[in-house]
Order: sequence, then structure tokens, then C-alpha cells
Amino acid sequence: MRVNHYTDTPAESAGVPGVTVRWVIRESDGAPHFAMRVFEVEPGKASPFHTHWWEHEVFVLSGRGHVKSADGTHPIRESSVVLVSPNEEHQFVNEGDDVLRFLCLIPHPSLEGWAQ
Repeated sequence: MRVNHYTDTPAESAGVPGVTVRWVIRESDGAPHFAMRVFEVEPGKASPFHTHWWEHEVFVLSGRGHVKSADGTHPIRESSVVLVSPNEEHQFVNEGDDVLRFLCLIPHPSLEGWAQ
């Protein structure tokens, strides 16, 4: 078992300004199937509109905004739960005055042979 505070894991750029990710549980921590990440999206910022083969399971910890998909936008706020299906285009947008913070769980990259 491992227990620590999420801020013990350094924040990394998520590839766009104003968005960071912390890989708080990885395969190297002994988790055999899933990674847990904590994303922080600054006010007025957004993740890229993108797609990939894996699904996301998302739980919003704080803030407010919306998730954009090919079907439109869906509002999110603290305690919202989001399932992004495999190959579904998506983007998380912060519409609030505070950080939009959410957990995002995905299968480990090694399960399909891609590298982190």
C-alpha cells in the first residue's frame, strides 16, 4: 500500500499553457491496470480537443466549466462524473474564476504498447 498527498507528485505540463497533470498512481507504483492523474486547468484555459483509443473516467474535484465533444458541450462542476468513450473527441474547458481540478483514470500505456 502507498499513501501520500497528491501534491507530493510534481505537476507536469499537459502540453498546453495553463494545464498541468500529476501522475499520482502509475504502473511503476505497482498498479497493474490503471493510472490515476490529477489535472488542473487554470481559469480561461482548456485541454486540447483530441481523441485516443482509451476511455477516461473523470471525477471533478473543484471548479466549473464544460466538456466539449463532437455532440456539443456538457457543463461540469464539483462532483460531476464524466465518461469519455474510446475514440471520442473531447476537451475540458475552465469557465470559472478558480482552478478546474479533476481526477482522470486511464488504462496503463503498456496495455496497448504505447509509451508515456
